[in-house]
Amino acid sequence: MGRLGGSRPPEAPRRGEGAEREGAAARPRLPRLGLALALLAALLAAKYYRDCEAARRQVERKRLGGGEARGACLASGTGQGEVGGERPLGWTWGARGDGVGLEGTCGPEAREMALKSLGNEGLFLFSSLDTNNDLYISPEEFKPIAEKLTGITPASALEEEEEVLDPDGEVLSVAAKFQPLLMETMTKSKDGFLGISHIALSGLRNWTAPASPTSTMFAQQFKAFLPPKNKLELGDAWWIIPSELNIFTGYLPNNRFYPPAPKGKEIIIHKLLSMFHPRPFVKTRFAPQGAVACLWAVAEFYYKIAFRIHAEFQLNEPPDFPFWFSPAQFTGYIVLSKDASHVREFKLAVPNNRSLNVDMEWLYGARESSNMEVDIGYLPQMELESLGPSIPSVIHDENGNVINSRDPKGEPIQFIFEEITWLQEITWEEAARKLEVSMYPFKKVSYLPFTQAFERAKSESSGRTLRETVLESSPILALLNESFISSWSLVKELEDLQAKKENKLNSKLAELHLEKYSFPVEIMICLPNGTVVHHINANHFLDITSMKPEEVESSIFSFSASFEDPSTATYLQFLKEGLQKAKPLLQT
Repeated sequence: MGRLGGSRPPEAPRRGEGAEREGAAARPRLPRLGLALALLAALLAAKYYRDCEAARRQVERKRLGGGEARGACLASGTGQGEVGGERPLGWTWGARGDGVGLEGTCGPEAREMALKSLGNEGLFLFSSLDTNNDLYISPEEFKPIAEKLTGITPASALEEEEEVLDPDGEVLSVAAKFQPLLMETMTKSKDGFLGISHIALSGLRNWTAPASPTSTMFAQQFKAFLPPKNKLELGDAWWIIPSELNIFTGYLPNNRFYPPAPKGKEIIIHKLLSMFHPRPFVKTRFAPQGAVACLWAVAEFYYKIAFRIHAEFQLNEPPDFPFWFSPAQFTGYIVLSKDASHVREFKLAVPNNRSLNVDMEWLYGARESSNMEVDIGYLPQMELESLGPSIPSVIHDENGNVINSRDPKGEPIQFIFEEITWLQEITWEEAARKLEVSMYPFKKVSYLPFTQAFERAKSESSGRTLRETVLESSPILALLNESFISSWSLVKELEDLQAKKENKLNSKLAELHLEKYSFPVEIMICLPNGTVVHHINANHFLDITSMKPEEVESSIFSFSASFEDPSTATYLQFLKEGLQKAKPLLQT
C-alpha cells in the first residue's frame, strides 16, 4: 500500500509529513513607507479599540435587558503541507477580554463593526499584529512596526529571558551556507507562474544569501541541547521545544508577519535560524512542531546529540500578504561537554537528498475566505556549521592575569584539544529514526522506498501504509504490520521512475499509481504486481472524518466508539475494505 503527494491548485487544501519535514531576504522598504505603515497601525489600533469599546457597551445594554451576546468567529480548512503528505491547515479569528472590558464582544457585531471601520485590508493588517486576538494592539505587538520606523531594536525579552552568561566563557563561531530555492523546481514554474503576481514571490526571489554569514555565540547558550536527567540512554528522545499542537488543539493562523519573542530553550534555536533569515518561527503553524533530540554517543565528559527541528520562515512584510517558507526539517548534531562549557562541533542543515524539500504557502487576499497558493520546491543548501571548537573569549595565565590572545608574531594563539573517546554509540541512522518516530508516531511502521516495497511484497506475498494521528492507534499499527508493506512517494519521483523505460517493471509500477493519483495526496492499496485495488484521496478522507456519524451513509462509524477519533475508524475501515477487495485477486 502506498501514498502519493504533489503540489496543488489554489483552491485545494494542504497538509503533510516532510519530504525526506535568510540573508538578503526582505525587500528593501522606503523609510516613508515604514512611517506610513507605523502611523496606519497606530491609528487603526486606536480606532479599533474605540469601536470595540462601543460594541462592548452595546452588548452590556443587551445583557441588562435580559439578552446575552457572546461567541467567536472560526474558519478552518485543510490542505497539503510538508512535501509529500497531508497536514491540516487552519485559520482562526477570535477575540476575548484582557482586562479592558472586551470579553464577550467578539461576535458578529464586533466583527462587522471592525470590517466596516477598517475594510478587508485594514482588518487583515490589524489581525496580523494582534497576535493574541484580543482586539487590542499592545506595545509588544506594535514593536515590529516601531523597530521598522525607528531602525532601533531595543533590548528585548531575548536577553531578559536568557540566563546570565559568563563573559569569560568560551565562544563558538558559526558559519551559514545558503543556496536559494531553485525556482524551476516549483510546480507553478511549468506554466511560467501564470496568474502569480511578481509581488507575491518577491520575498522568495530576493532571498539569495544568509542574513548573517557568520555569528559568534557563547558555548553556554547551547545548554538547551543537553539531555534531561531521565534521558541518558542512547536513542531515548526528549523534546527541546515541545510540540503544542495536535488535531484537537487547532492550528496557528497564517496571517502573521513577525515571530513572537522566543522564550527559554527557543532562544538559541531562534538565534541560529535568524542567521538564515530575520523572521524565523521556531514553532510551525502545524503539528508536529518544535525540536526533538536524543543521545547519539556518550564519552566521559562529552555528549554527541542528534536533533531535528521543525521551523519555518515568513518571507514577506506588509503591505504584501504573508509568504510562508517551510523546509521539510532541520536536522543536525552537536558535540558538547556535559556542563555545556565547551562545544566541540555543531552542524544543522535542511536535508537535500530528495527531489523536493520545501513547502511554500502564500495568501493572495485579505479576506478570511481568501485562497492560499501552495507549492513545493527544492532548496540545494541551507546549513550552519561551527568553524572550529569553542575557544575562551578571554585567556588568563597561571596567575589569573589576562594575556594577549596573539603570540609575539601577531598570530592567534593555537589551542590543542584532547581527542574524544566515545564509550557508547549508536549509528546516525538509528538516532535519526528515533527522532523521526518522536515527531511522527506512524513511523513505528517501517516505510520502504517505492521499488523496494514491491520487492518485499512479492517475497512475502503480502502487501502494507499512512500518517499522523490515525497511525497512533494500536489496532491500525497491528493491522499494518501484519498484512501490509508500507511505502510513500513523491509524485515527482514516480514521474521520473515512469520515464525510465529501460526498467519496464518499475516504469509500469509507477504508471499504475500515477493513473490513480489525485491532488494533493492519494492513499492506495495495491497488489504485489502494482494493481491498485482500493484508494481514497486525502481530501475525501478528511471530509469524511469531519462529518458527524449520522451524516455518513456507510457503516464507517459502527465501531468507532472503541477508538479515539473518527479518523481512526475511517482508516481502519479503509484498510479492511482493501484487504477484502484484494483477497479474490490474490487467490486467482
